[in-house]
Amino acid sequence: MRPARGFTLVELLVALAAMAILSLMAWQGIDSMGRAQEATRVYSADVQALRAGLAQWGTDLDAMTPSDPIQALDFDGRVLRITRQYPYDDPLAAASGLGSEGGGLRVIAWGTRDVDGQRRWLRWQSALLRSRAEWTLAWQQAAWWGQNPTDELRRAEVSIAAVDAWQVFYFRNNSWTSPLSSASDGGAQLVGRVPLPDAVRLVLTLSDGQAVSGQLTRDWVRPTLGPGGS
Repeated sequence: MRPARGFTLVELLVALAAMAILSLMAWQGIDSMGRAQEATRVYSADVQALRAGLAQWGTDLDAMTPSDPIQALDFDGRVLRITRQYPYDDPLAAASGLGSEGGGLRVIAWGTRDVDGQRRWLRWQSALLRSRAEWTLAWQQAAWWGQNPTDELRRAEVSIAAVDAWQVFYFRNNSWTSPLSSASDGGAQLVGRVPLPDAVRLVLTLSDGQAVSGQLTRDWVRPTLGPGGS
C-alpha cells in the first residue's frame, strides 16, 4: 500500500495564482460590459432628448397663433418667444386637472443659458392663459427667463442639450436674414405689427462629449405658406 500523496505548497500557490488571474480577467470583462452598457444608455438618452427637443421646436412653431393684436413670434437676440395654441384635449391640460377647459394659449420660449457650468439649449413655457393681461405678463416673463430668471421661472424650463452657440434666421422676401434686421412688409403676413416669416432656421452648435456634436441645422416652413413661397 502506497500512502496518498497531497499537493505541495508550490502547487497550491500556482493554483491560487491561476485562479486569481482568471477572476481578474472575468471581472475586467464584466466591468467592460457595464461601462459599455452605461455608454450606450447615455448615448441613447442624449439622442432621444435632442430628437424630442427638435420635434417640440417644430410643434411649437406649427401651433403658433397669428392673432392680432397678440404677438405670435419674436426673437430679441437671446430668446425666441412663441404664442401657441393648445387644443382642448391637450394631454398637458388634462394632467394639470383642467379637464375639457384645458385648451388655450401658452407663451413658449427657447434659448440658451449656463446651467451648472455648461451651456444648455432650453425650453420654457407659461401656464395656460385666459386673458390678454395674462398673456402680456407671460410674454414679459419669457423675456425675463432669458436674461435673469428667478427660481420660479426656472422650474418651468426643460433642458434639451449642451450647446456652444445657437442662431436663429428668418426667411423673408426670398432670403435668410437675421430676425433683428429690418424687413419690408412685402409678401409677409403681419401679426401684431410684426412680420411673420415664411420660414425659421435654427442652427445649433452642439458641444463635444455627447452623442451628437457639431453644427446642426433645422428649417421650419410656415404650414399656411402658399404655393408661390420658397
